[in-house]
Amino acid sequence: MRVCLISPPYASAVKSVVGISSPPLGLAYLASMIKDEHEVKIIDSNVLNYGFEDIKKELKNFGPDIVGITSTTPSIYEAYKVADIAKKVNENCIVVIGGPHVTFLPEEVLMECKSIDIVVLGEGEETFRELVNAVERGLPLEDVKGITFRKHEKIVVTKPRPPIKDLDEIPFPSLDILPVEKYELQGVKYMPIMSSRGCPFRCYFCASSRIFGGCWRCRSPKNVVEEIELIHDKFGIRNIEFVDDTFTLSERRVEEICKEILKERLDISWGASSRVDSINRELAEKMRKAGCWIVYLGIESASQEILNKTGKRITVDQVIKAVKTLKEAGIKVLGSFILGFPEETVKTAEQTIALAKKLDLDYAQFSILTPYPGTSLYEYAKKNDMLLTRDWSKFNAIEPVMKLENITPGQLRSLLEKAYLTFYMRPKIFWRFIKQKQFHIIKRTIKTVIKYLRTYVLSLQSLS
Repeated sequence: MRVCLISPPYASAVKSVVGISSPPLGLAYLASMIKDEHEVKIIDSNVLNYGFEDIKKELKNFGPDIVGITSTTPSIYEAYKVADIAKKVNENCIVVIGGPHVTFLPEEVLMECKSIDIVVLGEGEETFRELVNAVERGLPLEDVKGITFRKHEKIVVTKPRPPIKDLDEIPFPSLDILPVEKYELQGVKYMPIMSSRGCPFRCYFCASSRIFGGCWRCRSPKNVVEEIELIHDKFGIRNIEFVDDTFTLSERRVEEICKEILKERLDISWGASSRVDSINRELAEKMRKAGCWIVYLGIESASQEILNKTGKRITVDQVIKAVKTLKEAGIKVLGSFILGFPEETVKTAEQTIALAKKLDLDYAQFSILTPYPGTSLYEYAKKNDMLLTRDWSKFNAIEPVMKLENITPGQLRSLLEKAYLTFYMRPKIFWRFIKQKQFHIIKRTIKTVIKYLRTYVLSLQSLS
């Protein structure tokens, strides 16, 4: 069978800020599960700069029997358009969709888009392989665990699929059918790797624990480094990004991965995410020695009261210590912050912005709290009539979509702009980016400055 996997055209906030698009790793994993038995094509619309007409041409030329689409919450409408195009090209093709949004709203998705036939729920590799084989052999879809599908205008939900126990059994993602040479930043190629799945924590704004079955599973260090070797040797890529929710959850495993990297003498640079309470000086030094150049920390807020209510289970003191530990080990730090919690006030938001500037961070990322489907925050917002909209395109982490008691949407937007402006316009930060020729960040900062000043001038005019 011919299977076409598509990442829809979508102008994500990430691409607009840093100028890069991350490879659709999930689609590459799905391809690896079926490519030995079926002809598979991946269309990454964003990196190819494809519009819907380009996708239509590709589908006409390839003639797939099955079209698989991945989607996040803010890109769901683009996914619907791709599904409609697929059916117009061939009304008999089977359209399948997966991703975090559809995992938690499968029936709504099937009702909103009649062109979608099947929704894959959660972790998709085993489910998709069984699904493709069932379609090819004409077997009943009711026997495929982990899907929701339409049958004679009736929506059928099958039995849930348990998480994959041994992640080492999943073949490496099929990078060979992706335009690998296009994934780069400032002329440097990079590639993501997922070395573990899931998260044992229950932060109310994150759905990771539910998507991956509520348990943390990891690949063996040897298996992880084998994939790094493949990426390095076959594609000439030296820059790796571990996209695990928390790469450092098991200190022993990280140490073994570092040991394997050094043993194989791999000349690579890599980054990863860590909780502030799962990093120490000895581990940081081992990571640096093995090529780690940056760590992403989810700091979220300067208010301990807010941190306690999120379920994050960290303290501000741990934040300060973690940043200091990483910097002393020679590792750069990107701190991630969220504005707009239900308890947020202008004062607490200002404190968070101040903390970002006080910490010795190399980079900072600010976003607006967004209640994504699948999170307990979403259920809380629905129950308390806090949702300002159900236009999913606005759930992009840079637009306010929740009513807050103490901050208006306009104030929240201004605070987000102020956060970026006051962090990146500091002389020591700005000149560092100039020296490092990181012009994409400079360009974004200047745009933010102009927008902020324009808003400020207009507010003064309205008061005069």
